[in-house]
Amino acid sequence: MADTLSKCVQIEQFGSPDEMRLVDVAVGDPGPGEIRIRHHACGLNFIDVYQRTGLYPNPLPLRLGMEAAGVVEAVGEGVTHLAPGDRAAYASMPPGAYSECRVMPAKNVVRLPDDIAFDTGAAMMLKGLTVQYLLKRTLPQGGLQPGDHVVWHAAAGGVGLIACQWAKALGLNLIATAGSDVKCQLALEHGAAHAINYNKEDFVERVRAITGGRGVKVVYDSVGKDTFERSLDCLAPFGLLAGFGNASGPVPPFALGTLAAKGSLYVTRQTLFTHIATRENTQAMADDLFAVVRSGQVKIRIDQRYPLADVVLAHRDLEARRTTGSSVLLP
Repeated sequence: MADTLSKCVQIEQFGSPDEMRLVDVAVGDPGPGEIRIRHHACGLNFIDVYQRTGLYPNPLPLRLGMEAAGVVEAVGEGVTHLAPGDRAAYASMPPGAYSECRVMPAKNVVRLPDDIAFDTGAAMMLKGLTVQYLLKRTLPQGGLQPGDHVVWHAAAGGVGLIACQWAKALGLNLIATAGSDVKCQLALEHGAAHAINYNKEDFVERVRAITGGRGVKVVYDSVGKDTFERSLDCLAPFGLLAGFGNASGPVPPFALGTLAAKGSLYVTRQTLFTHIATRENTQAMADDLFAVVRSGQVKIRIDQRYPLADVVLAHRDLEARRTTGSSVLLP
């Protein structure tokens, strides 16, 4: 077929939201192992900011966006799990989801159940799969049992609100941290057992008080630099600090002996893309996510919707912590 034109968001150099431009690009037919998908909604995530600024470097020029949902238009040779006309959703490398239409690898694209809306699909894949691998696969020594306490930073964001609900469904007592009373209330309404406004209270003291001085088995931390050391102080002996983001900047180098002094602790830095490296893993994790959403135990809250053309405003709002829940861009 002749190439079709698609609007997509692209940067020529790393920097502020103003570097993003809406450009027309030619989209052809999918090659082996690829699909062409027309997006109905695109997800907005902090990883997009890291890629835009160059914290996570990619070759330039760079098209942004890591998750979306839409309809498959064509499939390339060897693609058997999807067909033209299928409703589909994904969180996937390489970036390029901020677009009307794209050709991309099929490996991380899954069929979207008919009873999950496109905007919900676009808002839940990267965030929901992140919660899945953290609560189900990134576990402290001995695992997690119902009744255990866990700490989750930035609990009122898109990932955090999914985590609050899923942790409750698993019988866990999630201790949420957030930067305002309104955000703390949001976390509590979504299933957090406790919420701490870290701008008003010392979250380490509160965590120790809540746990009778014991500390928690695991802290899930996407904030990075600002919370790292204090997160270690929340842990019980042999506890795990699971980092999965750098919203406040990357964690600086630290002395390994610190982990010994604070109770023989474990630290890991996780990324979704290691967990979804195979189609089988992607499908199994997505099935688990779809099941918990369709059961009603986890509801995907979309608090911001932006036209794709307003992507600069969307990034400004995200970086300024003006958003709650999930955000989507609408092509």
